[in-house]
Amino acid sequence: MRTHSSLLSAFRPQVQERLYDFYDELRSADEFFWDRRTGAWVATGHAVVSGAANHPGLSSVRYPDIEAVPEELRPLARVLSRQMLYNDAPDHPRLRALISRAFAPRAVAALRARIVDAVDAIIGRVAPTGRMDIVADLARPLPLTVICDLLDVPEADRAAVASWSEPVAEAIGNSRLDADRNREASQSMAEMLTYLRELFTRQDTPPAPGTLRATATAQAGNTEQDLDELLANCALLLIAGHETTTHFIGNATLALLRDPDAADQLRRRPELMPAAVEELLRYDAPVQLMLRRARHDLELAGRTVTAGQTVLLVCGAANRDPAVFPDPHTLDFERTASGGRHMSFGHGPHFCLGAALARLEGAIVLEALLTRLPGLRLDTAEPPRWQRSLNFRGLTRLDVAFSPHPDTDDHTGA
Repeated sequence: MRTHSSLLSAFRPQVQERLYDFYDELRSADEFFWDRRTGAWVATGHAVVSGAANHPGLSSVRYPDIEAVPEELRPLARVLSRQMLYNDAPDHPRLRALISRAFAPRAVAALRARIVDAVDAIIGRVAPTGRMDIVADLARPLPLTVICDLLDVPEADRAAVASWSEPVAEAIGNSRLDADRNREASQSMAEMLTYLRELFTRQDTPPAPGTLRATATAQAGNTEQDLDELLANCALLLIAGHETTTHFIGNATLALLRDPDAADQLRRRPELMPAAVEELLRYDAPVQLMLRRARHDLELAGRTVTAGQTVLLVCGAANRDPAVFPDPHTLDFERTASGGRHMSFGHGPHFCLGAALARLEGAIVLEALLTRLPGLRLDTAEPPRWQRSLNFRGLTRLDVAFSPHPDTDDHTGA
């Protein structure tokens, strides 16, 4: 019997640096295999991942038995179990409907001016200095600003929201945390929900028009369960929407700075930006993994998956599958997929609700970086640093340098 590497090797810093070579090794050995160390099936080929993502015999429920979850993680697990991401039909579409109106095309388009203003302010601050940490100065604060605007979170409360988000995102992305870290994640989620409950039920300040606080509370019913579900899914937006867009901006910037020809092409041909955003999402996805669980015994990729077994869908590996994306390790903004599209936003009913917003933020940020920071380059004194996670792929630090200059142009039409 062939011996496979374990997906858990991706936790190692040296593997994070060459993650897609590691995925190639897994895929070339077997596109679908049983990983003894994770106790799960691992899918790395595009056909298997895309097929399994929408397979009716596979469930998205993460915690089918809350009592089997470690005690310190149970409070968090109970909240996650009310979120649309971890539910199947009929609950999934019902939960998704609570907040979907806020991500309709017209609603997302209305956020453009606010995103441009926020990016302008950040570029204006750093332009005279000649250097910045893309993650700390731009990729982390911008998505938080946008999501908090969407939820009507006051400016004064946003630092607290960010502090609650990070431990929860870490727990979601790393099943190997110790009890203290899991306990911190559960406590952070509890504090976030307490805050959101107070925000959404307060009577002294009316909600800003067009915000999720204004529209979603009107959609929700009057029961305590209705409010609990609404708040759980707003917490999901704060955590997932913030973290994933942060990682996309950092990953995309690093990819362009490591490929100056691609960056120059985008400067010369700005009409390629929509295609470039899709290619950069494929190239280094912020979400690397989706989890499914077998509802019953089933056949998948010629193997028997028994009821209750976990299937890990490695989207990042599927996005580099040469059977679908020729020369997959090259950035190609004029690429035409030969049989599928990238899996970075998922597939089927669970396709990412915030995909259009993430694309918009990414396009505005990349245009600003490429055109308004002359001589933009990696700061070789501080190498990029990757966070340790299987689910999320993102940088904790990305230092860049450029020619210092005052940024005084009006970019409101970006």
